Amino acid sequence: MKKLIGLLTVLTSLILPVTAADIKPEDQAPDFTLTASTGEKITLADLRGKPVILEWTNHKCPYVRKHYKSGNMQKLQKKLTEDGAVWLSVISSAPGKQGHVSAEKSRELTAKRGVYASYVLHDEDGKIGRLYKSSTTPQMVLIDEKGIIKYMGAIDDQPSVSMKSLKGAENYLLRAWSEFKSGQEISKPQTQPYGCSIKYAG
Repeated sequence: MKKLIGLLTVLTSLILPVTAADIKPEDQAPDFTLTASTGEKITLADLRGKPVILEWTNHKCPYVRKHYKSGNMQKLQKKLTEDGAVWLSVISSAPGKQGHVSAEKSRELTAKRGVYASYVLHDEDGKIGRLYKSSTTPQMVLIDEKGIIKYMGAIDDQPSVSMKSLKGAENYLLRAWSEFKSGQEISKPQTQPYGCSIKYAG
């Protein structure tokens, strides 16, 4: 009987989906499909074989503006995409709330700011943001080519809106990426995110 209960417990753990309360580094990244600003449907599982960066963003958030006005985010996007990553910027702001944009406005912002993201994805109902425990903008997730989460949390160690704070900042995502690419264990797989709260629906 004990063996049967143990087997049922294992099977149940395999069947139950990962929830926001459960997700953590070294977990399989939950799959999703979102519409990009280009109109394409992007499914995470289709990107298997390449590392993926998820960046939660809100163009009106001062913390996000710091990274984009300084060119810091674009520089990071360019470096990592040229190094083989697929960069997905995710907008989880609900319609009518700060940071929500139409696909047309999203394309305009991408061009105006010189963004190097592979795709900008719209998560209007916030389902994917909540699934990944995203609470702030910016917030980052690194997923390896096998679909395993390797890093999640803040972009760096400077929870400030001042561009001066970028000087000497430790970029957690870049550090995790460098360690991942060199085959090392990620020294800081999870950090406390900072920024503006995501303007979810409801």
